[in-house]
Amino acid sequence: MQVVEKSSEGLSKVLEVTVPQKELTDQLDAKIREVGPRLRLKGFRPGKVPPAHVRKVFGKELMSEIVQDTLNASPAKALEEAKIRPAAPADLKLSSDVDKVIAGEADLAFEMAVEVMPEFDPIDPKTLKLKRPVYEASDADIDEALKNLASQNRTYETKGGKAPKAADGDMVVMDFVGRIDGEAFEGGSATDAQLVLGSGQFIPGFEEQLKGVKSGDTKTVSVSFPDDYGVAHLAGKPAEFEVTVKDVRAAKDSKPEDLAERLGMESLDKLKEAIAAQLNQGYQNQTRFKLKRALLDALDEKHDFPLPEKMVENEFKTIWQQVEADKNAGRLPPEDAKKSEKKLKDEYHKIAERRVRLGLVLAEVGRRNQVTVSDQELANAITAEARRYPGQEKAVFDFYRNNPNAAAQLRAPIYEEKVCDMIFNVAKVTDEKVSKDDLFEGDEDI
Repeated sequence: MQVVEKSSEGLSKVLEVTVPQKELTDQLDAKIREVGPRLRLKGFRPGKVPPAHVRKVFGKELMSEIVQDTLNASPAKALEEAKIRPAAPADLKLSSDVDKVIAGEADLAFEMAVEVMPEFDPIDPKTLKLKRPVYEASDADIDEALKNLASQNRTYETKGGKAPKAADGDMVVMDFVGRIDGEAFEGGSATDAQLVLGSGQFIPGFEEQLKGVKSGDTKTVSVSFPDDYGVAHLAGKPAEFEVTVKDVRAAKDSKPEDLAERLGMESLDKLKEAIAAQLNQGYQNQTRFKLKRALLDALDEKHDFPLPEKMVENEFKTIWQQVEADKNAGRLPPEDAKKSEKKLKDEYHKIAERRVRLGLVLAEVGRRNQVTVSDQELANAITAEARRYPGQEKAVFDFYRNNPNAAAQLRAPIYEEKVCDMIFNVAKVTDEKVSKDDLFEGDEDI
């Protein structure tokens, strides 16, 4: 195989690759010698088919396979020979007449257009200085969390007094039948349904019309299903619900001591310890998020080198697809909704450039420091992904086993986190106590 650099501009190169006709013919001869003894053809003894006859009958078919195998394998060999690290898969363009190549009358020649990885020297991680914001749960945080936990685990008892009326926060126990145009519809009826008024569990307008009802009341509730309701044939339709109130119950918060016992804790102190541990885990996760963002900001600031255009454009396309989806669903942040499409594209293109630059920096830092992702770590990630789809675990495992690119997408974030950990271990990282508000301030995406 011959590899010649045809052109070079920035990070883009075009290589001219030629596989001589003799090399292909030699492979064909070897293939014929390999398959000949196994052939069973009429008029010939088993394993005694002459090579010339094999070539005549199967030559084009075998040569087609050789050419295809060569086209599959040659790009990687050509890049290795040219000592090029590609930033993305190369684009191939055949230069030779395939029919003549298969007939053994011409060399196999093709051009490879490829973007190369930029050459740069990453910063020495040991020279980085980073501040790690830290915060630990206070007594007030624990008390607030305990109060919320009690609220989430509150019980309801029949409301006292003479014919008590339902109010916000009360639970209404009821039977109901829903009708559209006078006809009951599937899923519109229930018995002993429990609804806490003000919880927003039912269709907008439903709960408000139950305020003031008493046990034993019957009431017709008139509402309309939202236009974006999940059941298409009900979306936007007006409906009436015949409601029979069976009980009105008032909320009763659990005392902390009783709550601890209900949750299987030895004591209130043990419950508070568990709450503190959970809170602190959340704060530690946020601390790592902020530390990683500080690291990436530092790396972005200290590196400036040409970026592979295809990598940037692919990253931008991914980002822009999400922006358009958010825009169509009305989920764009208010500040973005006011901007022109051109301004938005410019801003998100810069984000794409930052992500590609940081990805390359982290990859190079990891490469120079021998950071790797083990097969076991990847297997653990695939197992975790499979658990998200109960009953389909085997299909998930098979998918990643048969799709190297998908497996690489799982490997990438593991590798990134390991590189960050390596940097944190050698950089000058100083803990800085901050308030809870400061810890969560500016909590945008990295």
